[in-house]
Amino acid sequence: MPLDPTPVPNELRGMRIALLISGGIAAYKVVDLASALTQAGARVRVAMTSSAMRFVGPPTFQGVTGNPVATGMWAADGSPEPHVFLGDWAQVILVAPATANVIGRLASGRSDDIVTATLLAARSPVVVAPAMNDAMWAKPAVQENVTTLRRRGVTVVEPETGHLASGHEGAGRLAGASTVFNAMVHAIRSRYDLAGRRVVVTAGGTREPIDPVRFISNYSSGKMGFALAAAAADRGARVTLVTTASHPEHHGIDVQRVDMAEEMLAELRSQLRGADLLLMAAAVGDFKPARTAGHKIRREETPSLNLELEPIPDLVATLARDPELNMVFRVGFAAEDSKLDAKAIEKMKRKGLQAIVANDISRRDIGFGSEYNAGVLLFADGSRHELEKATKREMSDKILDLVLPHLKR
Repeated sequence: MPLDPTPVPNELRGMRIALLISGGIAAYKVVDLASALTQAGARVRVAMTSSAMRFVGPPTFQGVTGNPVATGMWAADGSPEPHVFLGDWAQVILVAPATANVIGRLASGRSDDIVTATLLAARSPVVVAPAMNDAMWAKPAVQENVTTLRRRGVTVVEPETGHLASGHEGAGRLAGASTVFNAMVHAIRSRYDLAGRRVVVTAGGTREPIDPVRFISNYSSGKMGFALAAAAADRGARVTLVTTASHPEHHGIDVQRVDMAEEMLAELRSQLRGADLLLMAAAVGDFKPARTAGHKIRREETPSLNLELEPIPDLVATLARDPELNMVFRVGFAAEDSKLDAKAIEKMKRKGLQAIVANDISRRDIGFGSEYNAGVLLFADGSRHELEKATKREMSDKILDLVLPHLKR
């Protein structure tokens, strides 16, 4: 019997979910669960014990999730530690069905297959959904192991009572989809307060070409934008980073590379449809060459060069005038060298922002290229929050803490 056709909660959409499957007859039910999560926009990866593969083949799960299935302690390409990759990648892990055997091995800290090794390497919340014979579920050893897991912070989904594959009646059936989904939401809610949200972040300084090898830009490194994107992704948001800079890889960030302000505007128009939050940390240029040479300008052929510049349209103000984007909460950034609050408030009003972060570029210990930042966060409602000097990642989490209550439900 397939799982209930229960809608997937918004908090699970866009999440990175690892399904760890052990050898119980209820493994076939997890195919429907994996399919429902994938169709709802979750990114699902599956790992299976050798016993689980006797009930459902790995190609079935690969077919419904679109991702290869981990079945051993070594990846198909021969590289080691697929359990570490999966433990790092997942934002929430579901063990279903969880047999008495895998529950006992997890409680004892064993790591002798891909499922138990991944659980030991996990950095995310873990949800365990037991399914077994009613007599097995009732045994004191199993119940003691379940108590141990709960004491360690694992969320255990009680099995349902009903007809079992063995022909008996009793407690042991895998819980229904709605119960499993709700348990997953409960497990992630405190850690992933941006789950179900779409966040768009910009980073880096735009580049306006003079000729095929030269451009006008600024000192922005893109570090603040990447820190914001990483913080939002780590809190469960589905994040798109529109950037001109190179950044470290992050499992939860979809990176869209651009160069010119015009390209950034076009990408933002596309990405902001259905988004909840825009964090405009990019340093967009104010001017660009009125004309771009089609070939490299050579010094020996051009003893003097006069560039005619023209203004670049204000990206955020342009987006603010689009009625289809009214639902997006827009946070801008202002790099100023004096009168921080006054200039930031003026810019916030002019650009149609709901909030703005201002930092003092005259300080040498923060800002462009630095690992640290400081400033002030101002909201259109008049509230003001001091952002003390901190790493850009720490400051990003502080900004998200303050912005989250303002997002529409």
